[in-house]
Amino acid sequence: MAKVLYHITMSLDGFVAGPADDMTWLAGLHAGPNPVVERVIGGIGAIVMGHNTYAPATTAEGKVYGGRWEGPIFVVTRDAPPSPGFTLVDDLGKAVAAASSAAGDGYVAILGATTARRCLEAGLLDEVLVHVAPILLGDGVRLFDHPGGARVRLEPLELSVAGPIGNFWYRVG
Repeated sequence: MAKVLYHITMSLDGFVAGPADDMTWLAGLHAGPNPVVERVIGGIGAIVMGHNTYAPATTAEGKVYGGRWEGPIFVVTRDAPPSPGFTLVDDLGKAVAAASSAAGDGYVAILGATTARRCLEAGLLDEVLVHVAPILLGDGVRLFDHPGGARVRLEPLELSVAGPIGNFWYRVG
């Protein structure tokens, strides 16, 4: 049975994207090998992403995992134009169910902070893997933003370092 994994790189100050969803800060940060990244990418059976992640992923420059992964991608959206290689689904639960079926025993990787938050709130998220990069952005999209606050207990599964990147893998408790 597939596990649903929020897989993301974050700045040291807690942002997964800069202002206006800018992702250019990621360029060059993963300069060396990271065995955790390679293992996860090899274990992903399907991806679920939201509308904000979908738009850049449809361009040649924005391929998922830099083009190192190929497989079924489900996009939770109600108003995006279709694009080859992506299945558009208007309901988060249906998207995760379809991705889980497609992933088999692999991971369903959740891409995008809003989609991950919604999965967590719906009880659909099993694990969180955050790669912490040595950069401070100061503003942007937070890893987990829940106005008014929300406590979510996480159980450590694996904590490691690869070059300048910290890998923090947790089970949602």
